[in-house]
Amino acid sequence: MTDPSFEDLLIPRPEGLYCPPGDFFVDPMRPVPRALVTHGHADHARAGHGAVMASRQTLDIMAIRYGEDFAQRTQIAEGVQEVNGVRVSFHPAGHVLGSCQIAVEHGGRRAVVSGDYSRVANPACAPFEPVSCDLFVTEATFALPVFRHPPPEAEIARLLASLDAFPERPHLVGAYALGKAQRVIMLLRAAGYDAPIYIHGALQRLCDYHLAEGVPLGELRSATLGKSEARALSRAVVIAPPSAFASPWVQRFVDPVIAFASGWMQIRARARQRGVELPLVISDHVDWPDLTRTIEEIDPAEVWITHGREDALMRWAELMQRRARPLHLVGYEEEAE
Repeated sequence: MTDPSFEDLLIPRPEGLYCPPGDFFVDPMRPVPRALVTHGHADHARAGHGAVMASRQTLDIMAIRYGEDFAQRTQIAEGVQEVNGVRVSFHPAGHVLGSCQIAVEHGGRRAVVSGDYSRVANPACAPFEPVSCDLFVTEATFALPVFRHPPPEAEIARLLASLDAFPERPHLVGAYALGKAQRVIMLLRAAGYDAPIYIHGALQRLCDYHLAEGVPLGELRSATLGKSEARALSRAVVIAPPSAFASPWVQRFVDPVIAFASGWMQIRARARQRGVELPLVISDHVDWPDLTRTIEEIDPAEVWITHGREDALMRWAELMQRRARPLHLVGYEEEAE
């Protein structure tokens, strides 16, 4: 049995999670008068709001993706701030650069909306901070017991082994533009790969921003190459967004090894469906063990579950005698990982 009084603090609406006393939404899926945004992925950060509060990096990323006029007004989240008498604060989520959880406090109760989060160390962002709360609103992207992600260093070792085994074949790695592409680059650098890494043009501005923020990506080169240049590449790593693999761009490369970096690559059928020769299980979300550990560590009175595998986590909560509720919010993309 869940506690209906939590709806005095947060309530699911078609636009997203709404805070009635503060008159704002968290990660709304359509334009609203006031939005608090956890991070810059497109299924959480959208253009067209009246006012947006987010971390400085998230606001910068939204401007890069949508243009400087993505909202009528913006406000950098710093410390504890009040919105119409509701105390709000932003805490590291460990997901991508600038990602935060949002704590909402009113009437002696605190709710924390996780957004997307990870418990695996990522040099691009501060580590996840467990925040004590009465209500924890958690993502459930990989909320099935089968999802137990290997160490990302082991997956990068597989990529390097493939480079050694097939030095004449360029390795094309599919990775989403914000977070995953930079994560793959940093993992390669940490593993000692110091050669230039080629990036698709769609990644350029976000990689430039990471470099400006001090994220160590090393030497990057444009993968906007002529056919002769592309055919001359050997023992090269080329990183591109998934959409590029369905475009004529990919045909410039001779016999490439197609790799893809995603937590979903644990499902071999997905890898085969995408034509992926080298699936790399690299995720910036919590897997099942980290998800359940996080809930146990925070120990909220109630858990709300959103954008993901709600049923399995609901069953786990029932077995653990924890109050939980699925939100069934629509509009979040499970693939944007």
